[in-house]
Amino acid sequence: MTNFIWVSKKPLDDIATLYEGNITLNKSATSYFESAYVVLLGLDRDQLLIAIKPVTKEEIGLGYIPDEQQHNITVKSSYSRISNKLFLKEVADLIGLDFKSTQAFKFKAYWNKKDNALIIDLNKKEV
Repeated sequence: MTNFIWVSKKPLDDIATLYEGNITLNKSATSYFESAYVVLLGLDRDQLLIAIKPVTKEEIGLGYIPDEQQHNITVKSSYSRISNKLFLKEVADLIGLDFKSTQAFKFKAYWNKKDNALIIDLNKKEV
């Protein structure tokens, strides 16, 4: 008798792909942003982490998030994208990414309930 383990069509890992001008999240990671109006981007330079926090339209309406901290997110059925070339240059300089030699770099990500944010671990590059 064989011991098949049936494979899910849904990706199990949250993966973020960093390009020179945007961060693209796979379908699994996108699920946290379906009700996001905009996102906040954070960078922990010591632990080498990026945080992407969804913000709803209602939260924006409360007026406590400055306009310059609001970043647009495009959510599609199989991926989502946040464009910010300046932020990605800062990340590239911090960890030594060369977008001229490689167009994109993939990193593992995980949802942090305490911070209500997707955390991209820049220490965990996917091969």
